[in-house]
Amino acid sequence: MGNKIELNQDFWNGLWKNSLTGWDIGSASPPITEFMQNYLNKDAKILIPGCGNAYEAEFLVNQGFNDITLIDIAPIAAENLKNKFKDYPQVNVICVDYFQHDNQYDLIIEQTFFCTFYPEDREKYVQKASSLLKENGEIIGVLFNRDFGNPHPPFGGNQDEYIPIFSKYFDIIKLEKCNNSIPPRANSELFIRLSKK
Repeated sequence: MGNKIELNQDFWNGLWKNSLTGWDIGSASPPITEFMQNYLNKDAKILIPGCGNAYEAEFLVNQGFNDITLIDIAPIAAENLKNKFKDYPQVNVICVDYFQHDNQYDLIIEQTFFCTFYPEDREKYVQKASSLLKENGEIIGVLFNRDFGNPHPPFGGNQDEYIPIFSKYFDIIKLEKCNNSIPPRANSELFIRLSKK
């Protein structure tokens, strides 16, 4: 892949600057909100990496969760979020590269972040997720269950590709087709729940 785009801060900030945010569904993802409605530990330390407009964080605040960290590499996204959540002390916004971030969380919420990595970089993502989680920490969220055929994000895939990558670092509690995706993503999402090994 000689013409591989470098998916760095300038790349992502450029998309924000030009309003090329096709991943933005305009609201929190139903498979995630449905799961989190039944997640009882409101004190859990939650990380949403590559969070974009972070609709999930708004939902979590309304559900009474009180320790939410949002990270995004794009300064425009981070600035928008700092304004959006300025009156919510339970939400911490950090502009940082995921691989440079360092903390310990109970839960990572995955929503169109994994698909931003070249397939050959996915294991690095999973390894980092494991290092950011406390003992018994989990990842929950959605992955694409389709092939986009793109030389740029989003990069799709299927469970046969995902299982070997995740199972090195996580026990797979759930990895199955979503039955409650938004209509444009119907039959093209997998819900995951993974527990750190």
